[in-house]
Amino acid sequence: MTPRSVPQPPARPDGGLRVVVVGATGNVGTSVVRLLAENPAVGSVLGLARRVPAWRPPKTTWQAVDIEPGGADLVPLLSGADAVIHLAWKFQPTHHPAETWHTNVLGSNRVFDAVAAARVPVLIHASSVGAYSPGPKDRTVSETWPTHGWPQAAYTREKAYLERLLDAYEHAHPDVRVVRMRPGFLFKRESASEQRRIFAGRLVPGRLVRARLIPAVPDLPGLRFQALHTDDAAAAYIAAVSRPVSGAFNLAAGPPVDARVLAGIFDARSFSMPAAPLRVALSAAWKLRLVPASPDLFDAVLRLPLMDCTRARTELGWEPRHTSVEALKEFFEGLQAGAGMDTPPLAARSTAGHARP
Repeated sequence: MTPRSVPQPPARPDGGLRVVVVGATGNVGTSVVRLLAENPAVGSVLGLARRVPAWRPPKTTWQAVDIEPGGADLVPLLSGADAVIHLAWKFQPTHHPAETWHTNVLGSNRVFDAVAAARVPVLIHASSVGAYSPGPKDRTVSETWPTHGWPQAAYTREKAYLERLLDAYEHAHPDVRVVRMRPGFLFKRESASEQRRIFAGRLVPGRLVRARLIPAVPDLPGLRFQALHTDDAAAAYIAAVSRPVSGAFNLAAGPPVDARVLAGIFDARSFSMPAAPLRVALSAAWKLRLVPASPDLFDAVLRLPLMDCTRARTELGWEPRHTSVEALKEFFEGLQAGAGMDTPPLAARSTAGHARP
């Protein structure tokens, strides 16, 4: 796909825009912070995370903060910001969904309230394709598709609930320009170690994910999803800081990923297989705590709709630079190499549970 330049935010007389990134050290956060730091119209970036990283990008300062109820007052940290980009998310423990709800829903609500109290004019929230209700695999849907999620999976349930919170929030705070990003699955080389820990755990060592060790890929009913390079998603977030847009934006790259595409990446063959046996195996492994990903999330993935990204292209001037295949190939190479980054969530060896898919 042909890349388009990311729109530059208008510079302020006092030295540039001040942007606060909540959840700045995970998969999406590191890409967003890097692009902000490289942007000449941005004067400063404040990265908020549970743990301060060793990584030191230009124009960026770090603050350790917990967004959960009972944590530090967020309003002073957000005061004076031109935009807040909210990315913080907790994937684990899937066996205790009340704990992820405490962070992801109640913590996000604290961020939203702090944005209004600090009079920040722009809130950009990381929603997800996972917020959507089950939908078609043979055509794409726009941002008007219902966002009720898949109720059995904590991740999709929480993403959908936050959509409802933001519906009410926009009515209560019309002075805040709210943008909801709904990307597909996000991949980059540096996220490989973190995503392996979050979804596959110790059952799938990264070095085993290589062509000669994967002779075949099962073609499951419903296995068709959209992927995107994390840096491309980050470019859309940066564009939304400056463009006078609001509402939801689908983000994905082509082609849609199915068994045929995956087989091509691994130089393997594909074969038809019902989803039930694999689901049973995954459920058993999850109950035995051999894999951290819940079988309910597997169910959700098979039901996600394919998204139409026309609005992001026309209103944000956004176009992905990488195809979905390129993003996946880079990710798989990172898995083999044990790639990571010098932040707690992305470190090659870590037990961190915070990141963004």
